[in-house]
Amino acid sequence: MCPPTHFDVVYTINPWMDPIVPVDQGAAEEQWAGLRQTYLDLGHSVELIEPVPGLPDMVYAANSALVLDGTAYLARFQHPERRGEEDYYARWFEEHGVSVLRAAHVHEGEGDFVVAGDVILGGTGFRTDPAAHREAAQVFGREVVSLELIDPRFYHLDTALFVLDEDRIVYNPAAFSPASQSELRRRYPDAVVADEVDANAFGLNAMSDGIHVVIPAPAKGLAKQVADLGFTPVPVELRELLRGGGSVKCCTLELRS
Repeated sequence: MCPPTHFDVVYTINPWMDPIVPVDQGAAEEQWAGLRQTYLDLGHSVELIEPVPGLPDMVYAANSALVLDGTAYLARFQHPERRGEEDYYARWFEEHGVSVLRAAHVHEGEGDFVVAGDVILGGTGFRTDPAAHREAAQVFGREVVSLELIDPRFYHLDTALFVLDEDRIVYNPAAFSPASQSELRRRYPDAVVADEVDANAFGLNAMSDGIHVVIPAPAKGLAKQVADLGFTPVPVELRELLRGGGSVKCCTLELRS
């Protein structure tokens, strides 16, 4: 995770961002700290990277890489406003014993790559080149399933889908092309389908450890759906960070050894 010390909305690279309305820095820091404490209370370890002035979106650590099998497949950001993050994250990985592979194609880390058991789900349509899916498949020796996003509000895969456990996902069908909807139905017939209200509350930008589901607090209906399946929803408030187009998952990069 990266503290939101320099978080701000000073440009627009997704529909959630409005530079006209000032960011409440205190609220952003308090809400982010609440998310971090939630992970610690659930027994997880949290590593921190030092935030860098002039990189207001660095708080969205999930976008920095896909980390799997001890390798960080480093993001190659589409927008120039975020490219400065790449070297800082690369240095952090190297200093912590994680091999770094710089991508040949544009992708935005776990924003558009979701590990689901032995398969990697890959988003495309707004931020990630489909060629990066093929590159990731070669790097990690796993099947990468390409899924096309069609609604600019859900510009990353992790805003439209998350994994509950190795066999089940939660997703918002309206975020995907008809062909991708069909593929998701085929692979995950027992998936949880989120409604528009919870999708717009960024309820799909959640994290599950297989028991607990850390989920944006406004997504009350979705929290009930996962509770009915036997998971424990853990609501957190991240409204201020949503102003940059991110929530629970965007603020969280999973480090897989």
